[in-house]
Amino acid sequence: MLLTTIHALKEWAVAVNAIERGETLLLLRKGGIRESGGQFQVDRDEVLLYPTYEHQQPELLKPEYAAQVTPVASGWHPDTIKIGSWAKITDIVPVLDETIVNALLPFHVWNEKFIRDRLKWKPRQPVYVLLLRAYKLSRSRQISYRVEYGGCRSWIDLNEAIDLEAAKPVLDDVTYEQKVSEIRQAIDYLPRPNPVPREAFDHSNNSPA
Repeated sequence: MLLTTIHALKEWAVAVNAIERGETLLLLRKGGIRESGGQFQVDRDEVLLYPTYEHQQPELLKPEYAAQVTPVASGWHPDTIKIGSWAKITDIVPVLDETIVNALLPFHVWNEKFIRDRLKWKPRQPVYVLLLRAYKLSRSRQISYRVEYGGCRSWIDLNEAIDLEAAKPVLDDVTYEQKVSEIRQAIDYLPRPNPVPREAFDHSNNSPA
């Protein structure tokens, strides 16, 4: 395990908070506009969780999570960012089949509209299902916002390293494995030897051109 890291995955603050409370361990990603080639890629599997606010939309969240979000103006960001956790990405599953994505609805913070919108945007590209084993830092860190942390990208490197020692798992081993097993069963997925599968998992067998 890493002792310190600067690598971070950006995600809506409401989702990061839910992960840190053990309410979810699943993220759905399709890549930001400023991703390489406009497509989501996973280059590392141990990352800090960096909360973002600008693109959070209550109408794309389940009611209990929508109530936690206050919309902000485009381009807004806090002067300081609280980093309270890191995660190991244990499963990465690219999905094209809408029925499979819909089967995941009980396991994340978003609603049906979010799923429809993600599937329609760049429809030939899969939605990536990420399962995260999260760890709460022994002490949250407040870091200053920097302009290079902004933009529609998933991955950033912080200007300062964050200490991961003494971090505690959000979920114990048994609970985490049980939840992961439920998700795998919901989408009829078995782990592959390659931790970063490159071909879309699609029950219709219609791969993107």
